[in-house]
Amino acid sequence: MKVILLSGGSGSRLWPLSNDSRAKQFLKVLEDEQAEKESMVQRVFRQLMKVARREDIIVATSSSQVEMLHTQLGLDIPIIIEPERRDTLPAIALACSYLHSVIKMNEDEVVSIVSVDTFAQDHFYERVLELESLVKESDAEMALLGIKPTYPSSKYGYLIPKAHHRYLEVDHFTEKPSETAAEDLIKLGSYWNSGVFAFPLKLMIDWLRNNNLPTTYKELLQNFASLPKNSFDYEVVEHLRRIVALTYDGYWKDLGTWNTLTEEMSRHVIGNGGLSSDCHNTHIINELDLPVKVLGISNAVVAVSADGILVTDKPASSRMKEMLTEGLFARPMYEERQWGWYRVLDYTKQNDTEIVTRRIHVEAGKSLSYNDPHFRSATWTIISGEGQFTQDRISSRVGQGDMLQIPVNSNPSVHAETDLDFIEIRMGQN
Repeated sequence: MKVILLSGGSGSRLWPLSNDSRAKQFLKVLEDEQAEKESMVQRVFRQLMKVARREDIIVATSSSQVEMLHTQLGLDIPIIIEPERRDTLPAIALACSYLHSVIKMNEDEVVSIVSVDTFAQDHFYERVLELESLVKESDAEMALLGIKPTYPSSKYGYLIPKAHHRYLEVDHFTEKPSETAAEDLIKLGSYWNSGVFAFPLKLMIDWLRNNNLPTTYKELLQNFASLPKNSFDYEVVEHLRRIVALTYDGYWKDLGTWNTLTEEMSRHVIGNGGLSSDCHNTHIINELDLPVKVLGISNAVVAVSADGILVTDKPASSRMKEMLTEGLFARPMYEERQWGWYRVLDYTKQNDTEIVTRRIHVEAGKSLSYNDPHFRSATWTIISGEGQFTQDRISSRVGQGDMLQIPVNSNPSVHAETDLDFIEIRMGQN
């Protein structure tokens, strides 16, 4: 069985730490088994690796997040790159066309879909793999994984069963009911819908054929905008006649908001911050050097990054998306790259001239290079570390205190011999 890991969302509900290039799944605010910081995508991938082969896991993501995936998961991960964000149906369709025409996967073999923002025990992913045999044994069109509810939640969809043997036979779905309606659904033996799907590859390939869409990866990629901008649930799942489900009675959570994410953080303060003793269930996540202090405020989240500052009551954090405008994501102020990271310190625009000041960190042993024929003039001031600077095929050793003038249309590069930090001021026409 092949596992498609959906990792293309922007995670706007976790602003300001998440932005268009560093979505919520890349935030290193969780801890692994050795108490080292890890992100959602690293955690889910680590858990999948315990039950599946590395080569059987394929990640579907947007073009802006490819570098982050390579940085956190490695360069040898098969990645399906969506040209634009168009919801889960196009992402799954493109990944299935890749399995069909590039991997040459048999259409009768089973594909499973897993979301990157799931927080669960390892046993959850063991159950995911059991869906393969359930699809084959039951001869159902699709198999799902239902979560035994622990409370009447209005945040999740519900699977309503019509029969319950070794597995559930799903009668219908109810999406995000009121808490009162959820209580009634639980009494009927309903389960939360985990968002995990398993089905024969043929199901998705036939859907493409029936909708007069290409089944080959290359052609579908070129016609990606023709796919409905809609969810897989709405376009495919709700139209199936026979769906079955396994059940999972264990810890499970969707880490979609600051409220749910902070519940899984082992520390209440990350970064330069402090809480007074009368703060209860309050978290500080601070990526800046400036200190953040919170006095006498409970059940709150204070998140600080170069992109902005968020102060929110925890239950209200789910409304974060309502406040965001496109302008907040127009220019990410912090990005992680394979060579390190950068943070925008200042941005100004005078007439048609842009001036951008960034702090850049290049990890030891890695290189940063520009291959832009329209490179704007820049000044680099080395703050710490040592490296080899190359410009116009001339190399020189650089270290703390050195200042480098880089002219327009140059292609500079630097190789860090130790961790290297410098301030870059770039200016030029927009």
